[in-house]
Amino acid sequence: MFNKVLVAEDFDSISITVGQALAELSVSEIHHAKYCDDAFLKVKKALKDNLPYDLLISDLSFKTDHRENKLNSGDELIAAVKKIQPDIKTVVFSIEDKSFRIKSLFNDLGINAFVSKGRNSIPELKKAIRGVFNNDTKILSQELSHALRDKSLIEIETYDISLLKSLSKGLILDEIALDFKNSGIIPNGSSSIEKRINKLKTFFKANNNVHLIAIAKDLGLV
Repeated sequence: MFNKVLVAEDFDSISITVGQALAELSVSEIHHAKYCDDAFLKVKKALKDNLPYDLLISDLSFKTDHRENKLNSGDELIAAVKKIQPDIKTVVFSIEDKSFRIKSLFNDLGINAFVSKGRNSIPELKKAIRGVFNNDTKILSQELSHALRDKSLIEIETYDISLLKSLSKGLILDEIALDFKNSGIIPNGSSSIEKRINKLKTFFKANNNVHLIAIAKDLGLV
């Protein structure tokens, strides 16, 4: 079993419960962090001391407060940690249920398991941790097994996500075109962008741009 595990979770009750589950799995060293920045610093220090963590368990959402942080979500934390310790095993423990976001966690961030918080979540979490330790890949809570099989988002590309995010910020066509040009995103012509927006509206059966953004937010795309 893993020897050294870091739990990034801002709610004490959940953090304690996860810690107990790890103890029951005979994990010898369990550390906790309530902020993503603190979790990242712990990983960084552990590497410097040549005593790296074997596993990171992280929530996705962290409640904001008076403290200013550089990393504000589990996604950002995992991405930052993977840059300095690419081989660290990662388990996401979250209430998230959006297919696209779950897919991106596996495909873009390379997480090993996703466990949905719920009534039976601790046994699921323990099962997932055992699976990750045994090098099983893409472990997902049973109730979310549809997420990786969902074909409805298969045509959505990174370009579309950037476009949807720009629309959600209230940018008009010319502003998006300029922003894409400055960012090196292609195609960045107004005509091409407008055609892509119309294609997305047809794909999602949206009546207008506002409706399109509402659908995108429901799907967790923005």
